[in-house]
Amino acid sequence: RQRIMQALADIEAKHQVRVLFACESGSRGWGFASPDSDYDVRFVYVHALPWYLQVEAGRDVIELPISDELDVSGWELRKALQLLRRSNPTLLEWLDSPVVYRSDAHAMARLRTLVPDFFSQLRVRQHYLAMARKNVRGYLQGESVRLKKYLYVLRPLLAARWIDRGLGLPPMRFAELAQATLDDAALLEEINRLLAIKMQAKEGEYS
Repeated sequence: RQRIMQALADIEAKHQVRVLFACESGSRGWGFASPDSDYDVRFVYVHALPWYLQVEAGRDVIELPISDELDVSGWELRKALQLLRRSNPTLLEWLDSPVVYRSDAHAMARLRTLVPDFFSQLRVRQHYLAMARKNVRGYLQGESVRLKKYLYVLRPLLAARWIDRGLGLPPMRFAELAQATLDDAALLEEINRLLAIKMQAKEGEYS
């Protein structure tokens, strides 16, 4: 956490921005991190007023080179608002992340109040189903499969099922998705067993 907070402070100083919100977006946010999982830090930031008064729009993404265990990138606030208007599932997940490193209480409260107005069940469902199909094609075709790749298929499928059950916006945590959408006790037990193995294994281990 200290390294992450320092990275955010360095970004603010270098780019002359203010980080409004920073969270985990990967396996540590989903709840099935391995001991050696990266820290996938995502953030929303704002520039000083002169940046918004330019004739030409500036770059609205900040990305740091992936270093050691840190993967850090963020979106400018206006970009985030445009994505929210389109019910972007990635941004919606950030706002629901259980692991938060930085949060401007006033700004984030206002941003979250907009979520119900722009949440589209159709768009978010299509996103998760497309993600599941892509991950099946990309990760589950060989004889050996990395453990986490099963979860990369299961999680979007459960998110789509959450929506199909009329439960609204899917939560980020995998365990919450599984508990609310799986009625088959044997299947849930098998998935929990896979989760336990994944969380004890290293990132690159295969089944």
